[in-house]
Amino acid sequence: MASEQPLPPQVYVLDDDPMLLAVMERLLARAGYRVAAFRSPSTFLEEAPLTPPCCLLLDVQLPEMTGVEIQDKLARSASPPSIVFVSGASDVPTSVRAMKAGAIDFLQKPFENADLLRAIALALQHAESRLAQDADAAKARAKLAKLTPRERQVCDGVVRGLRSKEIADELGAAVKTINVHRSRVMAKLGVTTVASLVRLMALAGTDSWRREG
Repeated sequence: MASEQPLPPQVYVLDDDPMLLAVMERLLARAGYRVAAFRSPSTFLEEAPLTPPCCLLLDVQLPEMTGVEIQDKLARSASPPSIVFVSGASDVPTSVRAMKAGAIDFLQKPFENADLLRAIALALQHAESRLAQDADAAKARAKLAKLTPRERQVCDGVVRGLRSKEIADELGAAVKTINVHRSRVMAKLGVTTVASLVRLMALAGTDSWRREG
């Protein structure tokens, strides 16, 4: 049985200009993308699933709310899309704010098709990379969840660069007991060096792991 072919990358377009929307739909469809076009910000926010990886071609000036306000709303979601802004007017402060907030590119209308396609390709590459990082982080957190509360304390001490005796003094335990916990931590997490343990903790997000513990 033949394996299913992966779906083409998803691009959303949000712009209140119907003519531009039609042009963008044709251009992006010819480039091999799945395209969903919206004129209304509220309709977009209600109906677009934004399943990662995907990207959004977003106009700055829109009815109801601005493109930057939409970017702020999407940033609070679990997996925000990569955003490429388009603007009909030169607005340096807006472009600076959008780029600082994580936009991939900011194109001035009228723009060249080649420039748009390059920006879309870069945005989707960024979205795919972020999705892979999120998956790796989830795996790291799943490994850390296997540790007992005491093993978590020992793990934290190791990551802070403490020796077994220092961890033992801090926790009021015997050095031999700490060494046993330390060995169990390394085995459960599948790491063999402190450097690997530190990388795993960083990937999982040490602060959130501590809060969970």
